[in-house]
Amino acid sequence: MSLSVRRWSAIHRWSSVACTAFLLLLCVTGLPLVFHDEIDAWLAPHHYAAMPADTPPVSLDTLAGTARQRYPHDVIASMQLDDDEPQVVVWMVPSFAAMKADFTVMHAVRFDSRSGALLQALPSRASETGTFTGLMLALHTSLMQGAMGEWFLGAMGLVFVLAVVSGVVLYAPFMKRLRFGTVRHDKAARTRWLDLHNLLGICTVAWAVVVGLTGAMNELSTPLFQAWQQHDVQPFLATHAPPSDERGSVTASFQQALDSTRHAAPGMTILSIAYPGNPFGSPYHYLAWMQGNEPLTSHLLTPALIDARTGAVTATLRMPWYLRTLELARPLHFGDYGGLAMKVVWAVLDGLTIVVLVSGLYLFVVKRRRRDAGNAAATVPGGVT
Repeated sequence: MSLSVRRWSAIHRWSSVACTAFLLLLCVTGLPLVFHDEIDAWLAPHHYAAMPADTPPVSLDTLAGTARQRYPHDVIASMQLDDDEPQVVVWMVPSFAAMKADFTVMHAVRFDSRSGALLQALPSRASETGTFTGLMLALHTSLMQGAMGEWFLGAMGLVFVLAVVSGVVLYAPFMKRLRFGTVRHDKAARTRWLDLHNLLGICTVAWAVVVGLTGAMNELSTPLFQAWQQHDVQPFLATHAPPSDERGSVTASFQQALDSTRHAAPGMTILSIAYPGNPFGSPYHYLAWMQGNEPLTSHLLTPALIDARTGAVTATLRMPWYLRTLELARPLHFGDYGGLAMKVVWAVLDGLTIVVLVSGLYLFVVKRRRRDAGNAAATVPGGVT
């Protein structure tokens, strides 16, 4: 074995050992997340009134009024418009100061967007992990350890990519005497598992690299988004703030903000509208988040400012290239951009990767045991020391 191969073998071995346990957790939790829409619909089905398909939605102002009547001591932070189902979710907080200190104080009221019927009162975001997919997502993204967990799993994703790349480098020299796809069933169990490990590893290599890199990129979304808000969004908002003598109470409504945004961006789908004063928005504007209607642009978000006094769209802000890259990476990571068929493919590849990880761990343990047994035999009287 050449020096280069030995070095790559050491890189592959120890990078795999470092990340295998965490990658197993990510693969196991990621499997149900691929089907999170289907699982959520099954565990908590949404029952809507039977209405004609062309029934127009009720005014957002009507839904806002109902939410305020139900929770008179809270304020509306934002409205979320579902682009898949006929529903609107109204997010409420005790105050914007409380929201800024701890965003998990947010709670929600879910409405049928066509009839205006109250469907469900959702608890605070602090209890999101109480749902099955919420728990899986918390484990998958941060090990339920917040920012530190996100950074750690991002690093593990890069280590996993290193393990995959080093495995590809080693594949040719270790398999040069065998035909592709050979699994030597007549050999010992360790040899059979080694062949299966190599076969599944090389068959899933492209998927593993893509998912590993996009997963590491997704872990960077929170700090990068915060940096964008600090360095780009806040100066932008300051530039578009009205003169001090024109700053007054909010006179435009949610529905006015929605209508003016639709008129200004007819080719976009509006996903949410934040109320003026929201800590994650503008003190003097509604903040609408939009996405395109094409397969590619449907994963790219664009924010728009709507004047809180007039209801007119003041400006739109294009997200920087690195955040737009992250937005494209997210659906690629979970495989939810190609319908159910793509999700099934992602689930199969996820399952094969679990086999690769388990077989790699088995091979490492068996090799260590054989080495330890050899060392013990070499130290007995009459043996080689």
